[in-house]
Amino acid sequence: MLIFKKGIFDKSVAAAWTDIIQIAAGRYHTVGLKSNGTVIAVGHNDYDQCDIAGWTDIIQITAGRYHTVGLKKDGTIIATGYNYYGQCDISSWKDIVQVAAGYYHTVGLKSDGTVVAVGANAYNQCDVGSWKNIIQITAGGLHIVGLKKNSTVIATGCNNYGQCDVGSWADIIQITAGDFHTIGIKKDGTVVAVGYNRYDQCDIAGWTDIIQITAGGYHTVGLKSDGTVVAVGYNNCSQCNVGNWTDIKQIAAGYRHTVGLKFDGTVIAVGYNSDGQCNTK
Repeated sequence: MLIFKKGIFDKSVAAAWTDIIQIAAGRYHTVGLKSNGTVIAVGHNDYDQCDIAGWTDIIQITAGRYHTVGLKKDGTIIATGYNYYGQCDISSWKDIVQVAAGYYHTVGLKSDGTVVAVGANAYNQCDVGSWKNIIQITAGGLHIVGLKKNSTVIATGCNNYGQCDVGSWADIIQITAGDFHTIGIKKDGTVVAVGYNRYDQCDIAGWTDIIQITAGGYHTVGLKSDGTVVAVGYNNCSQCNVGNWTDIKQIAAGYRHTVGLKFDGTVIAVGYNSDGQCNTK
C-alpha cells in the first residue's frame, strides 16, 4: 500500500519505481506513470501534490509547482495539490490529449488543436482561448507556450526576460519551458532558447542530435539520440551532473533536480533531495 506523510512522501514506496513509462517533475516532487495506468510520487507533499494513490487509467502526467495533473484515457483530467488559484479546477475538461502545468496554472490541449487553461492569470498566461492548430503545449513558471502544426511557436504570459519571444522560431518539433526561459528542438536536432540566462541555462548553441528537452527552474536538460544526456545552467545542487547517464528514454526537470527514465522502466535522479524527490530507486 502507498503511504503518505504530510510534508514528505514516505520513502517506503521507493521499491515501486519500476515499470515506469513516463516521468514528471514539480518544484520539489517527482511523479511516475506506470504501464498499468497508475501513478506514484515522491517528495514534498504539504499540499497533497503526491496524493495520487487512487489514480487509474492515466496516460500522461505533469507536475506544477505544488500540484500534479493526470490525463485519463477517456480525455478527462484529474488533479491534486495546491489550488488557491483554481489550477486544479479541471473536472469539466473533456477531449484533452495533453496537459502541462506551471507555477499556479494548468493547460490542456484539446483534440481539435485548441487550448484551455485555468489558474493564476496575472500575466495573461491563461489567455489561450484564441489559439488554434496547436500540437504541443508546455508551461513555464508564469507563461504558456504552444507548438503549431506548421512548426512555429506561440507564447503568452510573463515576458520580463524575453521568454515569450518565440515568434521567429521555425522548424520546431518540440518545446519546453523553465521558470523564465523557453527551449525548442529543431528538426535537425539542434536547439534554440530564449529567456533568462544568468546561469547559462540558454547556452545550448552547440547541442546536436537532441530528441527531447526539459527545463527546470534555472537549468536545461537534453536527451540525445544515443540515450545519453546533456545539461547546462544552475548546478548548485548537482542537478546538471548527468554526464554519465546512459540508456535514457525520457527526462524531466524540477526546480533543482533532474530525473531520467531508463529503457528498463527504472528511474534515476540527481539534485536537491531534502524532500525525497530524488528517492526513485
